[in-house]
Amino acid sequence: MAPQPEYSNWQELMDLVKSAAENDQHELLLTMMMTPDEREALVARVNILCELMKGDLSQRQISQMLGVGVATITRGSNELKAKSEQEKQEIAQLLLK
Repeated sequence: MAPQPEYSNWQELMDLVKSAAENDQHELLLTMMMTPDEREALVARVNILCELMKGDLSQRQISQMLGVGVATITRGSNELKAKSEQEKQEIAQLLLK
């Protein structure tokens, strides 16, 4: 029988991140799992969501501000549109300072 990976789906990964956070090891885990470019892209994604939720800037303005393509902004916008109002409120509470 062929060896199986330790983690096979998104929920298992989320459980790992939660466990790491509970043990104050999330920074170590996330830093080890992502390259510097991936970490930079994740920061951009968080900022995309923040700006979309604020609603003050156009997608083109967000793209220019963050140095990412308009298509990346559109994908973030589509993800946000797919969420319920409650989910949007929850993410806003997490992200917006």
